[in-house]
Amino acid sequence: MKIVYSEKCLRFSRAGHPESPERVAKAADFLKEKGYEFMEPEKCRKEDILEVHSQELVRKVGEGNFRSMDCPAYEDIYEYARLSVGGAIKAAEVNGFSLMRPPGHHATRERLGGFCYFNNIAVAVEKLDKRVLIVDIDRHHGNGTQDIFLGEENVEYVSLHGSGFPGTGRKSEQNCHNHLFTSTVKDEEYLEVLDRMLSLDREFDILAVSAGFDTYKEDPLASKIQLTTQSYRSIGQRLAELEIPVFCVLEGGYNSQKLGENIHSFLRGLEN
Repeated sequence: MKIVYSEKCLRFSRAGHPESPERVAKAADFLKEKGYEFMEPEKCRKEDILEVHSQELVRKVGEGNFRSMDCPAYEDIYEYARLSVGGAIKAAEVNGFSLMRPPGHHATRERLGGFCYFNNIAVAVEKLDKRVLIVDIDRHHGNGTQDIFLGEENVEYVSLHGSGFPGTGRKSEQNCHNHLFTSTVKDEEYLEVLDRMLSLDREFDILAVSAGFDTYKEDPLASKIQLTTQSYRSIGQRLAELEIPVFCVLEGGYNSQKLGENIHSFLRGLEN
């Protein structure tokens, strides 16, 4: 699988912020050593973002006119966010993995939040105009993705997540299928739940994965979901068994030393 990546996404940071450039830079270095083919994304058009976000949100990010504890108003964040959206779009075009930041699945139609300015995967899915299954394996519920696609006929959303932030995803609604883990879960139970969640009685043209790795047992933001590196290969294998084209977009995963290895394990599962 091709890796969509630009070093430009490393140019913004704040000391102590878990969504750091280091995590993505080290992951890129690891995956390059493993021989993956890399390709550069391009910034998306404003019109693409407006397909899923309000004019007011786009204006605020464009002007840097917002206040958020977890989404700093970095200089030029609008350009970096557009590039990250462009990474997701490119990944959808080439069935690749977008290794870009900032992440996206907490950005709702009207609001940014949770380190996310625009919803990368939502923009890419909207542009496809196909029957899409979105599977979100991040430790946190993708409230933004659900907000954007709730009730959408051609999109099904599946999320496995723990309790805590953002406090959504406690039940399934319409086309959004949620499983909230409230007690400690490790590989075997997680995979059993994933198997059940993927048993959807309809056909899809493409699979879009919100690939978060903060479910890793040694992740700084991990909680009750305590997965091993090997489990990501098993997750990838289960998604591959759906036998539909797939693309992936990086969400969380804040253990800078292990993110690349966990992504590699996941991609090996997808490809085998």
